Amino acid sequence: MSNYSLQEARRLDGVRGPQRMTTVFIISAPSGSGKSTLVARLMGVDPGLRFSVSYTTRKPRGTEKPGENYVYISRPEFISRVAQGEFLEHAEVFGNFYGTNREVLEQAQSEGKDLILDIDVQGARQLKERIPEAVTIFILPPSRDILEQRLRVRSEDSEDVIQRRLHEAAEEIRNYQQYDYVLVNHQVEESTTTLAAVIKAERVRRIRMEQQIRPILKSFEVRSSSLI
Repeated sequence: MSNYSLQEARRLDGVRGPQRMTTVFIISAPSGSGKSTLVARLMGVDPGLRFSVSYTTRKPRGTEKPGENYVYISRPEFISRVAQGEFLEHAEVFGNFYGTNREVLEQAQSEGKDLILDIDVQGARQLKERIPEAVTIFILPPSRDILEQRLRVRSEDSEDVIQRRLHEAAEEIRNYQQYDYVLVNHQVEESTTTLAAVIKAERVRRIRMEQQIRPILKSFEVRSSSLI
């Protein structure tokens, strides 16, 4: 499968009209860091974002809804979709497969929205290779003790699973240097504001503003030539 790069995005722009190029935001964090809460709040305050609903082979938890939190499929079906090249990235975490269907990126592009992906370190690494221009954000808990407390408050996992998640968190955190931004989630409201600020700042990077800049420059060229 080929990379989905700036060139591919521009090709789609040519087909679909003068739309703003979609920016892909990859958000990763150890389980229990508050990532899902922050992403949900971010989606609530920024209508210009589309959330990528991942595919998974695990069963729904608590109040999770199919198609909203995840697309739940069987392990054989997941493996079949991988073989058919349907996923931009996929990884196995705690014995379950997770993956991002490539259609979500095309859908975001057609809607003129940016794409938010909530994926683990493995998936983030794969996706960054395919989409080098993607913006990566790593969310950290304030400390190990606070992360353990949050995992226990959730009351979703057994003691063995909690210990395994803490061990995995230690491994994941070592990868923070691979990310463009690191956000320590002390307090949800403050962290949501910071996350939203990152999104807004990245949208006005020069390379992402080129399509809007060109007609502005053209208008000055036309005006200048008429004065000669």
